[in-house]
Amino acid sequence: MELVQFFGADRVVTFMLLFARLSGLIVFFPFYSHNQIPLTVKTALVFVLCVIFYPVATVSTNSINFLVVEILGEVLLGLAAGLLLNILFAALSLAGEQISMIMGFSMATVLDPQSGTNSPIIANIINYLALLTFLAFDGHHILLLFYAHSLKFIPLGDYMLGENVIMYITNQVVNLFIFGFTLSFPILALSLLSDLIFGMLMKTMPQFNLLVVGYPIKITIAFCVLIAVLAGIMQIFSKLALGILNDMPSLFFN
Repeated sequence: MELVQFFGADRVVTFMLLFARLSGLIVFFPFYSHNQIPLTVKTALVFVLCVIFYPVATVSTNSINFLVVEILGEVLLGLAAGLLLNILFAALSLAGEQISMIMGFSMATVLDPQSGTNSPIIANIINYLALLTFLAFDGHHILLLFYAHSLKFIPLGDYMLGENVIMYITNQVVNLFIFGFTLSFPILALSLLSDLIFGMLMKTMPQFNLLVVGYPIKITIAFCVLIAVLAGIMQIFSKLALGILNDMPSLFFN
C-alpha cells in the first residue's frame, strides 16, 4: 500500500516533468548531445540525474495542469539555453570553413559526428579542440550546476520564454558571423597577401608555375599561421563560453 502511495499521480507528474527538463541537457547541449554517445547511455544518465535531483524538485502551484504543454515548456528551457552555446560552436565551424576554403581544402570533407553532416577537415579539428577546451574548464559540470539551480528558481512546469532570452539569442546570432570572420582573419589576410605576391611574380616572371609552386607555399603559410593562432582562438572561445555560462542564470532565473 505504501509503495502504491509512493508512486502516486503527483509523484509521477513530478518525475515526468523533471525527466523532460533534464532531457534538454542531453538533447541540446554540447558534449552531452554528441551523436557518438549511445542513446541508451544518454537515457540512463537522464534517469540517474532524475533520481539525484528528485528530492529538490518542486512542481509549480501556478501550472496550467496540462501535462503536454508543461513538458514542452521544460524542453524549451533546454532548447533556449543550449542554443546559446551551440551558436558559439557554429561560429567556430564558420571560421573553419573559411580557413579550409582559403587553404584549398574545401573539398576535403569528413563526416562530423556531432552534426551528422560532412564538414571541412579544418572545421572538424577546430571543433574538436573547442570541445576539449570546453571540458578543460569544466563546462559540462557548470551545465549540471545550472540545471540544479534551475530547480530552485524555476519550479517544474512554470518556465516561460522571456523577452530578455530572445534578445540575447538574437544578439548572439548577429555576432556569429563577426566572431567567425574575426577568428579566420589572420589566415585570410596572409592568404590575400600571398595572392598579391604571387600575382606580382607572375607579371615579372611569366614562367612561374602558380599551380605547382604557389599552392603548396600557400597551404604551408596557412598551416603555420593556424598553428600560431590556434591557442589564441581557443582562449577567445573559452572566454566567450564562460561569459555565456555566467550570463545564463541571470537570463533564465529572473
